[in-house]
Amino acid sequence: MDLDAYVAEHGGEWRRLEVLVARSRLNPAEVDEMVLLYQRAATHLSIVRSRTPDAVVLADLSRLVLAGRAAINRSERLSWRPAAQFFVTKLPAALYRTRWWWLTVMVVMIGAAWALIAYVQQNPVVLEQWFGAHPDEARLVDEFVNYYSEYRASTFFSAVWVNNAMLAAQCLASGVLILPVFYLLGNNLVSIAMMGAAMFDAGAGDVYLTYIAPHGFLELTAIFIGGGVGLRIGWSWIAPGPLLSRRESLVHWAKEGMTVAVGLVFILLVSGILEAYVTPSALPAPVRVGIGAVLWLAFLAYALIWGRNVAREAAQSRPEALSSR
Repeated sequence: MDLDAYVAEHGGEWRRLEVLVARSRLNPAEVDEMVLLYQRAATHLSIVRSRTPDAVVLADLSRLVLAGRAAINRSERLSWRPAAQFFVTKLPAALYRTRWWWLTVMVVMIGAAWALIAYVQQNPVVLEQWFGAHPDEARLVDEFVNYYSEYRASTFFSAVWVNNAMLAAQCLASGVLILPVFYLLGNNLVSIAMMGAAMFDAGAGDVYLTYIAPHGFLELTAIFIGGGVGLRIGWSWIAPGPLLSRRESLVHWAKEGMTVAVGLVFILLVSGILEAYVTPSALPAPVRVGIGAVLWLAFLAYALIWGRNVAREAAQSRPEALSSR
């Protein structure tokens, strides 16, 4: 092999790699270029070492390959591209593809909660059976309001975030068996509805709604998403469709569920901040409720409008993508 000719042929690539390695910041296209040039330089080093082991060329190429490897590892550690891709495309697309499941769960659960509140209002004896005796109205209202400010905001935030994340995760994980999802959602529904019924019975329905709404819009939606996506995973092996086996369908929707599960951690993080810092704050009630409503509507736009756009783009690029139903 003519070493001089080989160096002349590939020297431009090596110099370009050296330029990219020396830069502290690279855009995505430059990162991809650097990875490609590094792979080529490593191949060139192997060829030179085996055919014409010139000490100077070997030393320069070895140094360049080591610097390229270090730069790639550095760029991978500092890259936000995977996280950005997750929140910009993967999560909203997964939420959109499962929309009918969690929207149905949302409508059914909210309707059932209000139906239970109305039933208890017509049958006060149910309150006595639930609480053991008819609750003292003044004490009930005080305890409900103080619940949100009894502990330090940071401590309370951590507790509600972990609790809600665990509930959502349980709904997702148990969805493959279907029935546990109804049990988990039902328990949560009854607890919220019975407290609401007691507050309305005490003439403090406005207080109840004022303290539930700021965080409840987003928090309950996240729980309903966990339940709905969990049910979709369970349904995947019951009715896999004509294109996939039961195993393939279950694996596909379980992957969707994992994407949603990671997203719910961050959604519940936001709702936990609202519950700990906005719900018990001294802000006027309309402002507190408005903050929660705006964030909730923004999330629905993210999941249903933006999610529709990215899901359609993904379906067009992969015609074999599964139907959202």
